[in-house]
Amino acid sequence: MSRRPRIEQAGFHHLINRGVAKTNIFLKPQDYEKFLQIVLEAKERYDFIVHSLCLMSNHYHLLLETKQENLSLIARQINSKYAQYFNKEYKRVGPLWQGRFKNYYVYDESYLYVLFRYVERNPIKAKITDVIGKYLWNSSTFLLLGIKKELMNGSLLYNQNIFELLDNDLTTEDMQKLEKLQKTSYTKQNNVIKREKQKSLDSYFVDIDNIIQRNKEIRKAVIDGYKQSEIAEFLKISRTTISKVIR
Repeated sequence: MSRRPRIEQAGFHHLINRGVAKTNIFLKPQDYEKFLQIVLEAKERYDFIVHSLCLMSNHYHLLLETKQENLSLIARQINSKYAQYFNKEYKRVGPLWQGRFKNYYVYDESYLYVLFRYVERNPIKAKITDVIGKYLWNSSTFLLLGIKKELMNGSLLYNQNIFELLDNDLTTEDMQKLEKLQKTSYTKQNNVIKREKQKSLDSYFVDIDNIIQRNKEIRKAVIDGYKQSEIAEFLKISRTTISKVIR
């Protein structure tokens, strides 16, 4: 298996970075506000959409949609500018971040719905709160309070159907999807990013006798990285049917 490269292709990206040695990177409310200001400045410069974000004490999550192949420029501006601010503010020297940054390219929309819940439910997982909309430093709260509109303009969270998904706990299957996304390898062919599949699509549906078995294999194929449209075309069923199966 080839090493997963850092994907620059325009589209949805899940960015994560942590403080060095998992130390806190936000110590007071002004730090969170400064980080959000820097993200907004990067958005205005590089023309991307912030769909979801969560700022925890020692790390951040950003779910972005880029329109150009400029993800590294975006991450560099955010990380370097905030590190400069933090080091000056607290009279410290040395690296702030654990590494450059982690990025997971969202190849299929089925991952996207899981990622929204994963990012927005981070404070619930950390037992900081028990409901969506109570933790100040994530985008679902911004939307409920009607704040940070310039930052969140264009977010899919404004879609009520997607926002309502945030109340649903992450299942074992959801976490398997995210793990698969993080392990997915890519190659570049004719200047287009292609996902490396570990198993042929037809092998999922050998000796399938009923709809229950079929639906189970559909979910497996999606977890393994196949697009809904690919599965629908192979099975000669509608994409709507696939969407209903995986939700």
